[in-house]
Amino acid sequence: MSIQNETIQNLFSDLGIDAAYESVALLQLEHVDSRFLKDMKLNVANVLSGTNIERKQAILLALSVAANERNNLLSIAFKSLAIKEGASDAEIAEVFACASLMAANNILYRFRHFVHEVPFYENAPAGMRMSTMMNPVLGKEFFELMSIAISAVNGCERCVKAHEHSVKQLGSSEARIFDAVRIAAVIKSLCVVI
Repeated sequence: MSIQNETIQNLFSDLGIDAAYESVALLQLEHVDSRFLKDMKLNVANVLSGTNIERKQAILLALSVAANERNNLLSIAFKSLAIKEGASDAEIAEVFACASLMAANNILYRFRHFVHEVPFYENAPAGMRMSTMMNPVLGKEFFELMSIAISAVNGCERCVKAHEHSVKQLGSSEARIFDAVRIAAVIKSLCVVI
């Protein structure tokens, strides 16, 4: 069985995904002619062409979420789109590094948040190297913005608050921060069905 739905085929075309790709979720949504398919396509298109984040950065944010979610198909698709928008190999590598770093930090700081009443956990050094965070290829403001998006997906309140504070100090607007989190939310949703 192959997906015939025009909306899905258009989404695949937009993202550079092979038209023959199928998933259980997409087949089920197509089977019942779900309105969600059009919503999903529109949501993806809208967040990748927002007003507060340039397209290349939007695609890199999408790539960071796909990497975080270990969605190889979308990681390949967003990497290809990022290259078309002029992203360098170093920038793309940094997106994967950021996703991996936030995976570690979100666990550690979420744990500290859960058991915040124990002074030892609060004061113990993290003991993890984070040099990529100090002088990122993508620039400090965008790296912090990507860190917020990934931390929001991973549900780490402490990291979201810390990175939101940092990115604002670096001159970012609340509208830009909100758009980054909207991108993360929509791409996380996309990962569920693709």
